[in-house]
Amino acid sequence: MTEKITGYDIAVIGAGVTGCAVARELSRYELSVIVLDRESDVCEGTSKANSAIVHAGFDAKPGSLKAKLNVRGNSMMTELSKELDFPFMRSGALVVCTDEADLPKLEELLERGKANGVPGLRILSREEAHETEPALADGVCGALYAGTSGIVCPFGMTLAFAENALANGVVFSLSNAVNGISRTDDGRFLISADKGDITAKCVINAAGVYADKIHNMVCEPSFTINARRGEYMLLDRSAGSLVKSTVFQLPTKMGKGILVTPTVHGNLLLGPTADDIGDKENTATTRGGLDTVRKISALSVKGIPYNQVITSFAGLRATGSTGDFIIREDEKVRGFIDVAGIESPGLTSAPAVAEYVRDIAAGILPLKEKADFIPTRKGITLLAMLPDAERAGLIKQNPAYGQIICRCSSVSEGEIADSINRPLGATTLDGVKRRTGAGMGRCQGGFCSPKVMAMLAEKQGIPIAEVKKNG
Repeated sequence: MTEKITGYDIAVIGAGVTGCAVARELSRYELSVIVLDRESDVCEGTSKANSAIVHAGFDAKPGSLKAKLNVRGNSMMTELSKELDFPFMRSGALVVCTDEADLPKLEELLERGKANGVPGLRILSREEAHETEPALADGVCGALYAGTSGIVCPFGMTLAFAENALANGVVFSLSNAVNGISRTDDGRFLISADKGDITAKCVINAAGVYADKIHNMVCEPSFTINARRGEYMLLDRSAGSLVKSTVFQLPTKMGKGILVTPTVHGNLLLGPTADDIGDKENTATTRGGLDTVRKISALSVKGIPYNQVITSFAGLRATGSTGDFIIREDEKVRGFIDVAGIESPGLTSAPAVAEYVRDIAAGILPLKEKADFIPTRKGITLLAMLPDAERAGLIKQNPAYGQIICRCSSVSEGEIADSINRPLGATTLDGVKRRTGAGMGRCQGGFCSPKVMAMLAEKQGIPIAEVKKNG
């Protein structure tokens, strides 16, 4: 007896911010869509460990996809954050110059930004720059100001896309690595994955640093993806007010350099480095890398309290060989869409990338809009953000909200339970941390982890020793 294989209109490979944004956009239409990812949660790869910046769009080469989709994605962010209930602040950014000989480069960035359609750019003198950000290093002699730049929670945004896509009928199959793709006699794609085979009329390859590997399973090689590691240092919330906007340094061919930025959670973030490495799994931090972050960040901002670093981490950027985003249907394999090389400004561009991919998909499958599409989503209630009266009312309704589990971030048992029980709920310690902030404070989970692990074990019906930190 032949085993029945589940079929879909579209299979999205990769549950990072790009894949989830694409899934959410496609969920507007009468389509059956599945998202596959080898990890146990969304946003476990490139998307989870980046600078969390919504870029204005002055850096990318005019005419490139990076430039076009960055500016469009930036313009969408305010409304999206309201619709999908994720934290976003339009805090502005400065690109600082520390050598008067380099001041013309600020003008070049200004003209590039104007060509890209970025509004509100202007050059600041030495005095204006220091007045805008008093903590700038004494050597800063000018800056480019971009008022449309902002900060966001990468996981919060990715989860918002994913949960809204799920509410609109998208299937998420996590902990399900793709091992092979082939074409069937009727022109569909046969996808071999850990949890069994599926078929799809269209495949969207949003697999991050492994996008070239997924592409090569069914298409002729046409690009490569290199893992570019960036190391970061995260400081305690007591340091979060040192600057109010993101402070960049003049960019190089390796990226936008070491930045200093507040986060939407109130911390201060420093980084990243930029090291091309061969290992697509190597997210270890190094002494040399963190020393570089410390040394270079001090050139743009003074008085950084490095003794308040609470954690360090590294992420991998999916750097494509073409120098631009690779978003296209394969020339020879109809129905296979690459969404690859989505490095910076990929986070900002994600909702615009989703629109771009939708338009490509419309040439492959008929797209009929749903009459009952749900455009909004309500995020996890965070007690620390509520007014006192509203918090008291919630605790009266459910006493679990009055039981604080994470003392550093004031996260309650009720919030943790919500993060575990909601659709696409957390199954790991990191999953709870990214949804609620439990474990993100000064002690980095030293106090709250045992209770969180017990709650995860109870929900999943497993021994506490089998609870995982991440996927």
